Amino acid sequence: MATIKDVASLAGVGVGTASRVVSGKGAVAPATAERVRKAIEALNFRPSHVARSLLSGVSQMIGVYIPLLEGTFYTPILSAINAQLRASGLHMVVAFGCGDGDARSQAMEGIRFLIERDCDGLLIMTDALRDSDIATLGDARSKLAVLNFDFAGMQAQCFTPDHRLGGALAAQSLLKFGHRKYAVIAGPASSPDNVARVDGFMQELARYGVDPLQVATQESDFSPAGGWACARSLIASGYEFTALFCANDETAVGALAYLQSVGIAVPAAISVMGYDDTHSAKYSAPQLTSVHIPWPEITRSAARWLLNQCYGSNHEVLREFPISVTWRASVAGVPVAQESASRMPLRA
Repeated sequence: MATIKDVASLAGVGVGTASRVVSGKGAVAPATAERVRKAIEALNFRPSHVARSLLSGVSQMIGVYIPLLEGTFYTPILSAINAQLRASGLHMVVAFGCGDGDARSQAMEGIRFLIERDCDGLLIMTDALRDSDIATLGDARSKLAVLNFDFAGMQAQCFTPDHRLGGALAAQSLLKFGHRKYAVIAGPASSPDNVARVDGFMQELARYGVDPLQVATQESDFSPAGGWACARSLIASGYEFTALFCANDETAVGALAYLQSVGIAVPAAISVMGYDDTHSAKYSAPQLTSVHIPWPEITRSAARWLLNQCYGSNHEVLREFPISVTWRASVAGVPVAQESASRMPLRA
């Protein structure tokens, strides 16, 4: 395999001159640069990643941390990051939570792993860290983009949708169909984005005269298994409801599967609404109506901001991310038997 010394020898130049042509940095006379390029072509020279890093002073790698490497939520996030990086000739190194420690220690371990690999910048998605943890990152803090969480004093680096609005939209959508009896399968109480979307949902119900204290609520772990278990618990409790709001799509898919397994028709008996509008929502049975969070756009903007910081590029970075509802088959009006008792005019 040819080396940079071989290229320099064939071109009749010094190694330093050949290196400047390879890296594209530093002045080289046009005629000399042309000889070097012809030598590169003749020798089929391909500098190693390590060599390119030494020449350019950058690793051309972005570190990405996510808490889990499973399910239908994180895979599209990683795909969007990878597509943006590859379009810029860059690569990503991924770390995710593992080991015996809690979510916070796993996140810090993963981020340190990425820093030790000389990643030029970091894009992280975790709500387990504290402001004090970010402060310990030192210089790496300035080249850090954050998805779905806001750290103090880092507004420009954080890319987070308005989850409270998303929860309110879910409530508005179900209210418009005349529902008055609700149940909620929430995510972990320790998750700020879960708290925001559930609070938004409950506050919107309260605006229209539905007492949030009368809404049966189960806490899950955002997984299909958690959705199944919570739906089973709700049905076993004997609590009557016509609409179920799930704090993410995977939970909703698990709930749909349980309801189907015990012969409860959706949406004829119970309407079910998800959140995030992930790929799984399109292929559930019935197809899931879900609050659409524009995760691809949010993710690309975070990645582009980071590329601008790391490499001096000028990518467009969006700051506004409209939230909507994607209508499918899992939501309908109040069941006929309960319609007259449930229907009440909405107040503006």
